[in-house]
Amino acid sequence: MDATNPDDILKFVPPSRREMRHFMKLARSWFYPEFLGLWELDLKKPALFVGNHTLFGLTDAPLMIEHLHTQYGVMLRGLGDRGHFQVPWWGDFLARHGMVLGSPENCSALMKSGAHVLVFPGGAREVMRRRGEAYQLIWKQRAGFARLAIEHGYDIIPFGSVGPDESYRILLDANDVLKPGWRRTLVERSGLLELTRGGDFIPPIPMGLGPTLIPRPQRYYFGFGERIQTAHLQGRQQDKDLVWALREQVAAAVQGQITRLRDYRKEDRMQNWSRVRRFLAPLYA
Repeated sequence: MDATNPDDILKFVPPSRREMRHFMKLARSWFYPEFLGLWELDLKKPALFVGNHTLFGLTDAPLMIEHLHTQYGVMLRGLGDRGHFQVPWWGDFLARHGMVLGSPENCSALMKSGAHVLVFPGGAREVMRRRGEAYQLIWKQRAGFARLAIEHGYDIIPFGSVGPDESYRILLDANDVLKPGWRRTLVERSGLLELTRGGDFIPPIPMGLGPTLIPRPQRYYFGFGERIQTAHLQGRQQDKDLVWALREQVAAAVQGQITRLRDYRKEDRMQNWSRVRRFLAPLYA
């Protein structure tokens, strides 16, 4: 499947629930995810799921996709950054599991087909977090998701995820690389500054469990808010003020879910985490 072709992406056949369940077995055991608010939603009607991207974004999104697919029969089609599809094998792997290039054309094609769509407006910059940025929404001026939702009258389901930003401690980040000095000079002269989109795509150097890159066994929490309806706004996608107001409404709802989950975790950590998990997964990023 060509994940960049609007016609081709509609030919996607999702993996079986059993296959996906088996594939995510280890991650489920390690991160022991909990999902709040899904039972209150009518998931028969397609929606655009919008949430916060977490550090590296490699573990939480697959767990959420697996849960929705195996427990609710909802297959999320993720909109991915172009950089994913420029990496040999990796882009093909993601496409086989439903991800498509995050273009307006692809998003429109999915919405016209009635698919459930997943988007992280923060993109690569939010994935490549820096010290002190845990759970911040770094969406810049992006509002394309809101414009497309209005154009197609698509409901938006805001969600938050908590846990992954503490799975690693950042030792060195893009701020360290880009401050005046030999590192920045090297990045500029090598062409890496342009390649990494002005530094947005520079990955942090992390430390996980002990001195390793194994993520600490934080428990992951996912919270889903009420649907934000846009059918009454359909046809007004060129109204910039309206689009921005919807974008801000969604951002506030996502931030609200993050706050809710962090508060919930404080009690859950003492009541339901094992002593071993609490020891291995302290709550600092």
